[in-house]
Amino acid sequence: MPFNVIHDGDGSPRIILSEPTGSTAEVLLFGGQVISWKNERRQEILFKSNKATWKPSKPIRGGIPICFPQFSNFGSLEQPGFARNRLWSLDSSPSPLPPPNNQSTVDLILKSTEEDLKTWPHRFELRVRISLSAGKLTVIPRVRNTDSKAFSFTFALCNYLSVSDISEVRVEGLETLDYFDNLLQRERYTEQADAITFDGEIDRVYLSTPIKLAIIDHEKKRTIVLRKEGMPDAVVWNPWDKKAKALPDLGDEDYKTMLCVDSAAIETPIVLKPFEEWKGRQELSTVSSSYCSGQLDPRKVLQGFA
Repeated sequence: MPFNVIHDGDGSPRIILSEPTGSTAEVLLFGGQVISWKNERRQEILFKSNKATWKPSKPIRGGIPICFPQFSNFGSLEQPGFARNRLWSLDSSPSPLPPPNNQSTVDLILKSTEEDLKTWPHRFELRVRISLSAGKLTVIPRVRNTDSKAFSFTFALCNYLSVSDISEVRVEGLETLDYFDNLLQRERYTEQADAITFDGEIDRVYLSTPIKLAIIDHEKKRTIVLRKEGMPDAVVWNPWDKKAKALPDLGDEDYKTMLCVDSAAIETPIVLKPFEEWKGRQELSTVSSSYCSGQLDPRKVLQGFA
């Protein structure tokens, strides 16, 4: 299905994806950022801050920002990288990916500029395919080294998820794994809990994670399933009350209805030789569930049976 491009008077061009069941997604050319994904009942799955800055020169707090060539402050560049602060282009030749079939799909591309080379002296092409189908949003990022020397980078798709109440949410699939705790000088710990629950600020990079994670929202009776390939790490972040008040583009109460669970490659940077290409893949889908009444076993979601 074709997509629509909307040119707002004072903002970045927006791409609208839609599919026959009624779900939609919106993508900004600035940052190549998905800013909305609504299901067939017009319910928003992604979080967007009440104080989000809608200016072409500012990334929006919410949706799915792209962090490249550096995640957060894991390196010497501006955090988190510069890809989310650049105007992307429509990619007319996304080879060698297959045609998108019946999905509503847009292909975007970002190429290194002379300005970028001053801060990160490596020539690259960053491509992203965003596809919408019934109950699913797929993002396929690809990085190609177009330079004459090898380079390394870290990467993340930062998924701001809309939740009913952060204290009623749990994340399954990260138990027993090691993580870096960014609130404790990035010390390495091992997760002891059966599931991740939330009663305060959290900022962790979980390492060597499984390809499927489940974000279970008791109140909404909805589980968001995150499936990822090529991005072995997962970031879990919620600023809680004090940090939320300190962030100028986040509402004071916004932390209650948001949770970031990111697909990422952080601990081991990706190394590309000249003309090599790296590809990742992320699928977000939703499952109606009532975890409290036992109608959904989250482990079956993680194992692919539900």
